[in-house]
Parts: sequence; C-alpha cells; structure tokens
Amino acid sequence: MAKEKKAELGFEAKLFNAADKLRNNMDAAEYKHVVLGLIFLKYVSDSFESKYNELVAGKSEGMDPEDPDEYLSENVFWVPEKARWKFISSNARSSEIGKVIDEAMIEIERNNKSLKGTLPKDYARPSLDQVKLGEVIDLIGTISLSDSSNKSKDILGRVYEYFLGQFASAEGKKGGQFYTPNSVVRLLVEMLSPETGSRIYDPCCGSGGMFVQSEKFIEARGGRIGDISIYGQESNPTTWRLAKMNLAIRGIDSNLGDTNADTFLNDKHPDLKADYVIANPPFNMKEWGRPRLMDDPRWKYGLPPENNANFAWVQHFISHLNTKGLAGFVLANGSLSSKTSGEGDIRMRLITEGLVDCIVSMPAQLFYSTGIPACLWFISRDKLKRSNDSRNHILFIDARNMGEMIDRTHRRFSDEDVAKIAETYHSWKTESSEYIDVQGFCKSAKIEEVAQNDYILTPGRYVGLVEEEEDDEPYEERMNRLTSELSELFKESDKLKEEILKNLKALGFEH
Repeated sequence: MAKEKKAELGFEAKLFNAADKLRNNMDAAEYKHVVLGLIFLKYVSDSFESKYNELVAGKSEGMDPEDPDEYLSENVFWVPEKARWKFISSNARSSEIGKVIDEAMIEIERNNKSLKGTLPKDYARPSLDQVKLGEVIDLIGTISLSDSSNKSKDILGRVYEYFLGQFASAEGKKGGQFYTPNSVVRLLVEMLSPETGSRIYDPCCGSGGMFVQSEKFIEARGGRIGDISIYGQESNPTTWRLAKMNLAIRGIDSNLGDTNADTFLNDKHPDLKADYVIANPPFNMKEWGRPRLMDDPRWKYGLPPENNANFAWVQHFISHLNTKGLAGFVLANGSLSSKTSGEGDIRMRLITEGLVDCIVSMPAQLFYSTGIPACLWFISRDKLKRSNDSRNHILFIDARNMGEMIDRTHRRFSDEDVAKIAETYHSWKTESSEYIDVQGFCKSAKIEEVAQNDYILTPGRYVGLVEEEEDDEPYEERMNRLTSELSELFKESDKLKEEILKNLKALGFEH
C-alpha cells in the first residue's frame, strides 16, 4: 500500500476551534451547514478569481474573462460579481449580510446547473446571529485558496474534510449518519484497490468520503481526478447537499442523482452495474420499506426481515455489481451470526454460492454512531473463477486489538494497521500467494469449516487466540474503552428488552 503523504498544514484545528467559538448556543448539526456553505463559497470564488486573472492576462490572445464558457469548459464555476468573496467580505459587518449570502448562493446555482438545489440559502433567518455570521466570514477569509502552492496541498478539501469530521464528533450518533471515519474509509479503499476506468457506487454515500478517498487512491498511483466514474445516492436532503459540495470542492465529477432519494424505494441508478461498491449503510435499520418490496428481484438470496435492513443492503449491493465486481462495506456485528427472521439462511446462501470473500472484525470506538464494534464484509462476484485456494475459502481477519486512541472515546487505524490488513487480503487472493495464517490475526477457512460452524462468520471463531504478549495499553485507556463498550452493551440490552416486551404485548401477554 502506498502510504498517504500529506503536508502538515497545522492550522485546521485552530481554524475549527475559532469557528466553533462563534456558534454560541447553535446546535452543531445546524451550524455545520453555515460554516461548510461559506467554505464552499470561498472555494468557488477563489477558483473563479484565479481563472479570471489568467483570462485577463490573455486578452491579447482573444481570451474573454466575462465569458462563462471560458470557465465552465475547465470545470471552474462561474461566479457573478455580487457572489464573489470580495463582495461578500466587504459586507461582512452589514446587518443584511445573511441576505447578501443567500442571494449569492441563488446566483451561483442559477449560473451553474450542476449545483442546482445544492447550496444552503437560509443565512438571513432571524435565529442566525448576523454579527457572529460576519465574524465567521472574516475568519474564513483568512484562508488563502487561490495560489498554486495552496492548491498543491489540497488545502480547501482538507479544511472541509477536517470540519466534517469535527462536526460528526460533536454530533455523536447523529454525526455517523453523514460521516465515516477516515481510517475506516481508507481501509475499505485500500482493500478494494479500485482501478483506473472503473465505476464506483455508494448507495448511502453520506457526505461523499468514500468517493474522495477512492480518487486519492487513484491519484497516488499516477492517475488523475476523473479517471473513475462516481455513482451515489443519499436519502437525507441536507447530507446529499454536503456530498455535492464536498465533491465539487475536490473537482470530482459525480452522478448523485437529480435529488436525494430512498435507495430501496427509489433507486436512482437502477441499471448500473458497477465494478466496485463501497458503503457504510445505517446499522440495523428498521422500517426500510419491506411491505412495498416483498417481490423485489433484488432479494435473490432471501427476503430480508422487516426490522433489520442489513441483508437488504447486502443484496442491493450485489444487484449492482457486474460479473467481476467487488463490494466492501461496513455492517453491524450481528450480521455475522444472527439467525433472526431468516437472516441465517440468507447468509448461508451467500456463502455457499461463493460470494463471501473476506470478513474483518474491527475494534470498538471507531465510529461516532456507536461505541460497539462493527465489521467489514467483502463480496466478490468472480471469486469462483480464481485459480488458487481462495476460490473455496473465506479469509477471516481479526483486527479487534488494532488501532490507536485519538481521544478518550475514539479510536482510529494507523497507517501501519491499514497496510497490514490490506496487504494480508491482497496476498491471500493473488495467484502467486505468499499468504500464511497467523494465529490470532488471520485464517483462510474452507467453506466446509464455515458450514461446520453453522455458517457463522465471526472471525474470532476461526483465527484462534492471539499468542500472549505483554499488554502495553495504558490502564486508564483500557478502563475508558471497557466502560464505553459496557455502556453501549447495556443500551443495546435495554433496546432488546423493550422490543421483547412490545412483541409480548402485541401477542396478548401482559405483565
């Protein structure tokens, strides 16, 4: 794996902390749209100004700085005069600054069809302190984005990405709806290893982080932005707009549908057959639309249960893979062993038909949406065509003890962790394989062995116990981690009790 290289800019945290102090009592979920919308406005304005100056210098050669086509032909958004940052900044102290920004957003959308319905346009609302808004504008104005050195550092995209992560952390469980932690996304992309010219699909794309990392992967290997085709969908309207802005800032052309929509009930890409599917769907999603989809052709391996969409997502992913396609996605750990309402039968069919390629169990505290651990699934449509032993085996990787704590409640995979897991997977499935089982970490198990374990896919059943090593996790970190995991388990237990009591009551049993 090529290690991701980044120039250390060192100002993202200071910038976020300064912006966060300006939000007063505004909820982080609301405030993020205020700040991210302004960052996007600064980006399109600076990009426009850079191109404008280039065209002015080329007037003698027939260039026209007032021709919108000069900009659109090079994927630079056309920005009308009163939507440019210079004008916005000059009005930052005006009591009407919110109205100025709303009108700027409207004009940018009007002049750039690809942004239609994307930009936030409620900066003039009475609940938004206009003085504080002006201070945020002044703060964002300190970021210089137009010179070539800053472009080479991908500064705007990094600021946007950093802010997304910080807002997700501030929102906790709600933050998990739009943001998958970067180290998890990197691991998925490194294991999928997308190729130039491929089609990549994420039907629950959140703010678009999977696509951004896929493009970075291609660039790191000598490719360019646009060498892969992006297809996505998102049901939440504000998150869909975040994704559109996030990808536009990166210069990534994408097809996220003409609007937000429910993937199960209104698939925006019904005919798509992708080379790669990469996703982090909502964990254990209820009320996903089963009554309206009982006879849907996607349920080739079994009808998913009404109160859990895990295997509806899995089968949706498979339905959008081409005959050589590979899918990598996050699921709740229950998907590995649950037998509720036919889930065990669906999992068995996926295994016996040679689709399940690899399972990775992950440590707790990786996600903002939950403190309990989750897992990664990898589904391959052409696994049975391989010439080595991997065609009739499943690779199990136990990564529960990997990762490093970044604060009291959150963990991430290190670069070394990502490399170790990804290289193990690629070594296992290549024909000139140098793969070997490692006790406590990885095991290539025959399908017959999985069948003997009742088609349960929990990696710990197969890899065995790690050889005893001296425990170097600090006592305080260990206690914080265990306390957090126990708290989450109690919450899940309470939810289960409520569900059981509800079902008993529905059956006529009172207590």
